[in-house]
Amino acid sequence: MKTDIFIAGSGCSGLYCALKLPADKQILVISKSDLESNDSYLAQGGMCMLRDEDDYDAYFEDTLKAGHYENDRKSVEIMIRSSHDVVDDLLEYGVDFEREEDGSLAFTKEGAHSAKRVLYYEDITGKEITSKLLAEAKRRENITLMEYTTVVDIIEKDGRCVGAVIRTKDGGLETVEAEDVVLACGGIGGLYEHSTNYRHLTGDAIAIAIKHGIECKDMDYVQIHPTTLYAEGEGRSFLISESVRGEGAHLYNKDMERFADELMPRDRLTNAIHEQMEEDGTDYVWEDMRTIPEEEIKSHFPNIAAKCMEMGYDVTKECIPVVPAQHYFMGGIKVDHESRTSMDGLYAIGETACNGVHGKNRLASNSLLESLVFAGRAARDIMEKSENDNDLSGLPEVDMTAYEDAQALSEEYSRLVLDEIKRQAEERKKNVR
Repeated sequence: MKTDIFIAGSGCSGLYCALKLPADKQILVISKSDLESNDSYLAQGGMCMLRDEDDYDAYFEDTLKAGHYENDRKSVEIMIRSSHDVVDDLLEYGVDFEREEDGSLAFTKEGAHSAKRVLYYEDITGKEITSKLLAEAKRRENITLMEYTTVVDIIEKDGRCVGAVIRTKDGGLETVEAEDVVLACGGIGGLYEHSTNYRHLTGDAIAIAIKHGIECKDMDYVQIHPTTLYAEGEGRSFLISESVRGEGAHLYNKDMERFADELMPRDRLTNAIHEQMEEDGTDYVWEDMRTIPEEEIKSHFPNIAAKCMEMGYDVTKECIPVVPAQHYFMGGIKVDHESRTSMDGLYAIGETACNGVHGKNRLASNSLLESLVFAGRAARDIMEKSENDNDLSGLPEVDMTAYEDAQALSEEYSRLVLDEIKRQAEERKKNVR
């Protein structure tokens, strides 16, 4: 196969990148599962936006404080300053954010935010955004979408990425020649027993990067979400959005007493919950949504309320059990401010990439914005490169037998990622000493 740009991943970053590329470029977008089974669809709370210049310093500080001041400050500035352009694009694609009575955009507040600056649509903001991006991508004649197709490797020639090896829906292996390759494969939640992520998101792109000696960063920075619905034997953990606490929900111990500030940054609140569970000898704590008006629950959190009811809890009448679970990956393939990796011709965006925006801990609702902003910058950089830079003369020979055993390859890639997380964690401990 041959295309101009190859994008691995159909979440919001992969789709937005494809949409921002020129119509005269042929673009192939693949998805490991169906086109809608990605974590972008699962984002509940919302997406941040700089409301006005008066909020810039506070938004910047909130992001740095949540990230323990380990953020790349230039990346944070780029993200915040680009938010209006991204929102304008999303509105043009038909995204239906909540509105005030006067028609202006409505904003909510989430944990560790000092002001209301989070755009939202009910409690399915990610689905609203990503579904509209997907619908637009399906309308574009230059974009080809392939489901149940996995990137199993990239193809390197003279130190440059010139394509990829993919496993198609029928299990066959094919090579794809491309001027540029964009990895947008999502996070690593599938490697964890308890995670809010889809199980098939296992860090494939990161394993491929490690295999090729491409630089990775902050691999040990894995965010645990404080509140997911506790249920024995569940597969993917169901998220109880940060917005619920932002709108006033309380957390209680086994004696129904509040034990923490519910709006602390996620890592600190997670630690507080774990400590309380250990003290109480329980597997969960209680979250009380009865503090939120019933009409607001119905309008702002209908899907959360419905899922809880399905599990036997009426959130308007009783508390629900919640427990922390793996949620987000701050680390990943190291990229610059244009989403370029350390290999020519290869970009990484979304949760697969690490541009330093989030630091040690992500601020709530920065993920969608960060993914979109830096996906757009990758597209712009691809457009601006000279034609000479993209001069290809065919792919080198690829030994396809190395990829025939899908199970063995999956296990190898999982080991590569987990080993690198462990290695970087141990390296950080040495440096701290």
